[in-house]
Order: sequence, then structure tokens, then C-alpha cells
Amino acid sequence: MTSLFANGWTDLLTDSRIWLIGFGMLFVVLGIIFLFVFLSFLNLWVQCVLTGADISIWSLLWMKLRKVNYEMIVKQKIALVQAGVKIATSEMEAHYLSGGNVEKTALAVIAAHKANIELTWGTAAAIDLAGRDVLDAVRTSVNPKVIDCPDPLKGKAMLEGVCKNGIRLKARARVTVRTKLERLIGGATEETIIARVGEGIVAAIGAAEFHADILANPHRISEAVLKKGLDSQTAFEIVSIDIAELDVGDNVGARLAAKKAESDLRVAQAQAEVRRAAAVAREQEMKALVEENRAKVVEAEAEIPMAMSQAFRAGNLGVGEYYNLKNVQADTGMRNAIANGGKNSDGKDCSGK
Repeated sequence: MTSLFANGWTDLLTDSRIWLIGFGMLFVVLGIIFLFVFLSFLNLWVQCVLTGADISIWSLLWMKLRKVNYEMIVKQKIALVQAGVKIATSEMEAHYLSGGNVEKTALAVIAAHKANIELTWGTAAAIDLAGRDVLDAVRTSVNPKVIDCPDPLKGKAMLEGVCKNGIRLKARARVTVRTKLERLIGGATEETIIARVGEGIVAAIGAAEFHADILANPHRISEAVLKKGLDSQTAFEIVSIDIAELDVGDNVGARLAAKKAESDLRVAQAQAEVRRAAAVAREQEMKALVEENRAKVVEAEAEIPMAMSQAFRAGNLGVGEYYNLKNVQADTGMRNAIANGGKNSDGKDCSGK
């Protein structure tokens, strides 16, 4: 009995040693893994500690498990801390996982902070995720850039406008703009600025009378355009509009007046031709009417012998009266011939030729 009891405790102790050895080996393996992980993050963690980036080694491990570029996150966090900008590591991780450019966003926030421009990480991240170059926007906000109007890349070299007195002016402007970060999301782009300024310059030229002072002082046009507030609802603030070139084109008013005179001349000629045609037609109508009346006269003269014969029969006309009538007619014909230079009223001379 004692022997059996002793053997049971021996087996139990033997089993306990196996468990202890197993647990010991497990702890050794876990320790080796922890040491490996610790050593792999040791360099970055030491940098975070020395720079005050406040990123623990466990945060680095979780970033690695989430497939976040932890080396880049640490580098940008250190840059932000050294620049005096406090950004939570979780915000940077979220922006990275959203597909944003953490490096460019961090540089933009640092640049804005150095230039005393208010730009939060959330705003910068939103601008970056919207597809805008947030770093270029900050640089443009600090250092305004110049835009050519019109855009030479679009194939149009000059803007053209016509003054009140008909003189065509050709202008080219340079617009200095500064980015407005608070309007960058949803604000119109450079193309809108170019289009609005172009329309404003053309309208200003059209509202002016051309004289030599316009060429000598083109800034009057730019000042009139600048007062219109063309940068509303855009991502930019127009700092200045400068007329880089102003040339005189043709006299559109004179050319239009000449074309109008030519058109009026053609209209007058057409109207005159209509009146001439109407006069010719009227002349032909009158000639036809004269011939018609002559026919009536001949027809009436043909009835005279018949009337005289009827008068002879009725005793209303005697032979003496008839001869007196013939003498009167002959005397009248002779006088007409003398008045017509020796020709009768029918165009023949007195001899009958």
C-alpha cells in the first residue's frame, strides 16, 4: 500500500515537471517573440520617446497589424511635434487608411502653421481627400501665383473688345491670386477666374470711349474689373489684375458704317429700279391708251360721212353749207401747215408727199 502511494506521487511529480517544462518553453518562445518585436520597433520607439511624439511600442505593433506604414506615420508625427503642431496619431492613421496622402497633408499643416495660417488637420485631410493638392494650396496662399488671361494653352492669345466709338482693342492680362483655404472645398478653380476676368475686361472695354489715355493708362480697365468681385464662390482671392498688353485693332464702327452705307446704296438702287420699271410700264400703258383713243377718233370720223349723208337726206344740210364747211377745213389745214413748217397735221408736206 505504501509502495503504491509512493509510486502515485512519483508519477504526479513527473507529470508536473512536464507541465512546468512546457510552460517554461512557452514563456521562452513568447519572450523571444516579444524581444524580436521589441527590437524591431526599438529604434522608432526610441525616436518617439526622445522627440516627444507620444507613440507607444504597442501602437506601433497595432499599426503593423493594420498594415499601416508606421515608419512614415512616426516620421510625420515627429515632424509635426517638432513644428509645434499637436495631431493625434489616430487621426493620421485614419487619413492613411482612407487613402489620403499623410506626408503631403502633414507638410501642408506645418507650412500653414509656420505662416500663421489657420489650417486644422481635419480641413487639410478633407482637401487632400477631395483631390486637391493641399500643399500647393498652402504655398499659393503664402506666395500668390500669377495666372495668364486668356490661357495661352487654350489657343487664344488675346482678349478682344469694341469700345463705344467702334475701335477694337486687344488685351492680355495677368491675374495674381491667393488661395483661400476655407473656400478650397467646393470652390471654383482657376478656369472660372480666367473666364470671369476675361468677360470683365471685354465688358470694361465695351463701356469705355477709346482715346489715347486708355493706351497710356491701361490700369483703368483693370481697376474697373477688380471692383466687380469676380472671385466670389471660388477657391481664390484676386490680389491684382494687371493689363500686360493692350493693342489697337481695326475701326469696327467705321467698317460697320461702310457696310451699312453699301447696304443702303443697294436698297436705294433696288427701289430706283422698281420705280423705273413702274414708269416704263406706265409709259407703255399710256401709249396703249393713246392708240385706243386714236382708234376711237378714227371710228368717230368714219361716222361723219354717214351723218352728213343722213343730214342731206333729211334736208338739214345744204350743198352751199357743205362747201362752206370744206372751205373752212381747207383754210384750217393751210394754217396748220404754215405753223408746222410747210407740213400738214398728218406729217406730210402741202404737196401731198
